[in-house]
Amino acid sequence: MMKKIFLLTLLFSFGARAQTAMDIAQIEQYLNTMTTLEADFVQMASNGATSEGKLYIEKPSKIRMEYAPPTDILIVGNGDEIIFHDKELDQLTNIDYEDIPGTKILTDIIKIDGKTLKIVDFYKDAGSTMITLEYVGSKDMGPITLVFSNNPFELKQWKIVDPQSVEVTLSLYNTLIGQTLDENLFSYKPKARKNAKRRR
Repeated sequence: MMKKIFLLTLLFSFGARAQTAMDIAQIEQYLNTMTTLEADFVQMASNGATSEGKLYIEKPSKIRMEYAPPTDILIVGNGDEIIFHDKELDQLTNIDYEDIPGTKILTDIIKIDGKTLKIVDFYKDAGSTMITLEYVGSKDMGPITLVFSNNPFELKQWKIVDPQSVEVTLSLYNTLIGQTLDENLFSYKPKARKNAKRRR
């Protein structure tokens, strides 16, 4: 009896690993073939803050997030640095990509092989697939959780923990993949400001 249970457990574990490998390959293919993304978003934070806006991504490493009022924040990443513009305070902050959790999913080639990105959690049901990834060797870069719908397979949500230990969830709607985006979306040329600063 014990031998039978052991064999069934062994077969189940091999099946689970094979299925997970197929899922990981599907996730890698989706992220690596996604050249651009345009979507509406709703952002919710563990501190109770809620906002919405428009998201644009062009790989590699370009991102634009336009927050709707009353948040009035604009985030623009041109591949070298990220500009954070607080319109209410009329203040600019320059942020390095290494300071933002999740920016590595904007790279050209993503390989979930345990060398750069490793899996710390994985879940799949009939409707969705969830994977939590951690950056190997990066103590300051927190994990990122990606949630995909299964049919069609599409990125629907990501979740990060920001440097202030606030969990931030971004849900995507009306997503368009592979559209040609205006390059001006990823450039920011403000007038000279006395209160511009740099955050490291």
